[in-house]
This record gives sequence, structure tokens and C-alpha cells, in this order.
Amino acid sequence: MCEAAADGGGCGAAMGPARRRRSSGLSHPRTCMKCRKGSAVLIIRVGDPFCRNCFREYFMHKFRAMLGKNRIIFPGEKVLLAVSGGPASSAMLRQVQEGLSRETAKKLRFIPSVIYVDEGAVRGQSPAQREQSLACMETLLQATGFPYYLVHLEQALELPASILRPGPATPSEPGVSYKEAVEGFIQQQRQKGYGDKDSGTSLPGAGSGESPEGAPAAPRLPAAALTQELLKLFEAVQTMTAKEELLQMLRTHLILQTARTKGYTKVMTGETCTRVAIKLLTNLALGRGAFLAVDTGFKDNRHGDVMVVRPLREYMAKEIAFYNHFFDVPTVIAPPLPTKRRDKPSFRHVVESFLLGLQKDFPSTISTVYRTGEKLSADRAKPSCEAERCLLCLCALDLDGEEELALEPTLIIDEPELERNGCCQDPPAAGAERKSAYIPLLCYGCRLTFKELGPVTTLPPYVRAEAQRRIHSVYSLQCRDAATEPGGSTGGQGTQQELKGLGTVGNTDPHPSGASVGQGANPPGVPCRMVGSPWAPLAPK
Repeated sequence: MCEAAADGGGCGAAMGPARRRRSSGLSHPRTCMKCRKGSAVLIIRVGDPFCRNCFREYFMHKFRAMLGKNRIIFPGEKVLLAVSGGPASSAMLRQVQEGLSRETAKKLRFIPSVIYVDEGAVRGQSPAQREQSLACMETLLQATGFPYYLVHLEQALELPASILRPGPATPSEPGVSYKEAVEGFIQQQRQKGYGDKDSGTSLPGAGSGESPEGAPAAPRLPAAALTQELLKLFEAVQTMTAKEELLQMLRTHLILQTARTKGYTKVMTGETCTRVAIKLLTNLALGRGAFLAVDTGFKDNRHGDVMVVRPLREYMAKEIAFYNHFFDVPTVIAPPLPTKRRDKPSFRHVVESFLLGLQKDFPSTISTVYRTGEKLSADRAKPSCEAERCLLCLCALDLDGEEELALEPTLIIDEPELERNGCCQDPPAAGAERKSAYIPLLCYGCRLTFKELGPVTTLPPYVRAEAQRRIHSVYSLQCRDAATEPGGSTGGQGTQQELKGLGTVGNTDPHPSGASVGQGANPPGVPCRMVGSPWAPLAPK
């Protein structure tokens, strides 16, 4: 028979979780797995203890190996480092400093510069707090000796419309392999007398450029009217998820514009493996599954003349935190976007909490999600022409199988306004200011975000200007087809291909007059309606 123990145990007692027994003696420190001599100061993964010096070598080798394995950045190429002041981007900046020093065995051979985007206006910082953060960042960037650029998020409102068009892709070394380019660069540096005999990679003029000399002066903030216009844009956004997407878009466009105007062909960002895994699942929930390869991959060449690379995408957030702690990497932490919701404010926060919660009990969760994303292909993200390119993200319009993607609920109908403005034969200048006119220019994921961005009048001017240009382009093509094809058929195959991306060719919906949509004219008394096409006619009642 079973007898109850003195502590209340027995047959009827509830079975609790088994507790670990603590050893009476002190635990012995583990030995470093690499040098087999020093005591381990951290365990990266189960069974991977490192001492301080070996961890530093491991961290630096991982960074150089990532760049060397992909062979994208050629010697002597100008690279812009996007630094936010956070742990990951600050660690990336330190790695570039270490890689360019004379004491490094295998030196980096590109020419770096740094850019910092001040986002204090939308993050709830006062002008005094923004000045303080800018002064700290400027002191940090001056200590690197690299040229740097301090830009404000308000400057995104003054960007040209060309930022939403990809530039011509120009290879860094046309017709030359990576190995030949490295050997030629080393030989050139030896002839000039730079660097040591091993690599000759001490880059001249690394500390010259846009950085001011002497003590950092007080940075000047943008005009108050520009700041108010930016705040009005973000206040009109309905959800925190849309605000995060809008902030990411403005930041990317600012960095891209700086890279183009200053002659940089590569941009480095500090996205870690943890951040990539969170972004992968977040974008999947936001309807950007077709573009995961370019949104989370090592390289992102959707912009043509400027390529975005992510050299830290194999580092866990834990490795970044320990590296910054052990080697005193300075950071400047920006406050999050203000919100009144404490629990689950956005999709990204929900996915982040979910993944990090699983990571505590299952340490391979983040790496498993990351490795799954590496198997995706970027072919579907490449548009074949301008009409098949998304206005905001510059990826291909994923409109194949529109019925299966449930795109119809995302279309915005403005029937009363359209009836007041007239029919589709009127010039599209007034119609370009309606949100419905933007929908055919966007991919599925951007349509979901665009619906929550508020009125069109609050959008950045460069977005509105580019949208009007593309809508006018489609309208001109339709008018040209109507003039050259009096029989009612659309123009040549080239015109059909340009119009297909906007849903104006191949529409199977019947029309009262039997004329095709591409004809560009409606029967008398038939108003215009936005359903998958800027100028699709609406059947009479």
C-alpha cells in the first residue's frame, strides 16, 4: 500500500514539476572550446563555451566571412553604413573599424561612411531631447574617423519623385572577377605606398569627408513647419503596424537618396538573425510573402544602382549584446514609437513576443525560422516593366491569381466623389488625389498598409507626384490607343504589357457598350469606377 509522506505526498497528492537538485559544492568553470586554455565567459549555444579573446576572434571572423563568402563588395568601393545607434548597428560599425585597422590580419578593402537618421520627431522626443541625442551621435561618429551624414526624417518630405524609380544597375567591376579585383587593388595600393606588405589595405582619407573638425557643434533641427507636417502624416495613420511600415519606408528612401547623391553603391544595415526571423514572419502576416527573399536576404537590389546588404544576419541578438558588453561598444538607444496600447500594439510586437517566448524553451527557434527564409527565391520580386512595379516598395505587383489572393476587399470605392468629378474621359489630375487611384499601383501588402495611411493629402509629396506621373502615363497610353485603334481594340503587345500591371488590359468584366477598357472612353452617361483599374467604367443603374 502507498503511504503519505510527511510533506503531504502520496497517491492523492498532485504531481508537480520535477525540481533540479542544486549541488552542494561550487560549479567548476568550463574551458573555452577553441583555445582549450582560458575559462569560458559565455555560452553562445549549448556546448559552445568561449573565453573573452576567442569570442572576439569568432565574432570578427564571422563578419569578414559573411562579406567574403558573398563577394558583393569590391575593393575600393564606397559603402554607406546605416547606423541607428542601437546595439546591432553599433556592433557593425565597430566591426568595420576593426577590419580597417592595420593590426587586422585580413583587412576590409572598401571605403566606409556612416549615415544616421534622426527620428526623434515621430518618437515623441522634445527639441531639447533631439538636440541631446544628435550631439551624442555626432560625438560617437566623430570618434570613428569616418565621413558621416546626419539627416532628419523631416527631409523625407522633400525627396524627389525619382526615389521611387530604380536607378540603372552598374556593376562595380564590369568584366573583372572578384579575385582579380582584389589582386589589382592590393597591387595598386602597394605602388602608392599604402598599407603593409601583406594586404596593403590602409585606405587613405578615411577620416575626411562630411564630418566637421573639432568639437561637435550643436546640430540644427529642421523648420518647425516641416516637423508639424511630418507629425500630421503620422497622426493620420490608423494603426501602429502602418506607422512602423511608413517609418521604415521613409528611412529607407532617405538613406537611398543620400547614397545616390554622394556616390555610394552599397548600403550596410545592422539586421541580426533575430530581427530577420521576426521580420520574416511579420511580413508574411502583412501579405508580403512573395518578397520575403529581398526583404530578409543578404542582398536587396530592388533599387538598381544601390544595393542593400545585411552582414549581421547570422548573428543572434545574444551575441550582439555580449560583444557590446565585453568590449564597451557605445550605443544611443532611441525611444519607441508612442502608443496608448501596452499589449500587442502591432504585428511586429506580437511576432517578436511569440518568437522570443519560444526561444527561451527551444533555443533553435530563431535559427530555424532564419534558415527557412534562406531557401526562398527572389525571382518573383523582380518586375518586368514599370507598370508591374509597386509604387512604394518597388517590388513586382503580385496580382497573378487576383481572385485567390482576396484582393477585392482591399479596393477602395469612391462612387459619390467620382460622380461629382465627372466620367473617365476627364483628365485624371483630380482623380489622382483619390486613394482609389493609387490602389492599382500597389502590391497586395502595400495595399493593406496604404488603406491605413489616412487622407492622400497627408502623404509625402514625392509619393503623390510619382503616383500622378504614372497615372497620367497610363491615361496617355489609353488615349493614344483610342486614337490609333478606332475599332475599339487595344494597342500593340507592348502597350498591353504596360497597361496590364494596372488592370486595364485583360479585364473580363462585360461592359454595356462592348468596348474594351483600354479604349479609354465610356458610353455617354456611364460613370467611372475604381475596381482594379484607374478608369474602369461602371455599369449604368
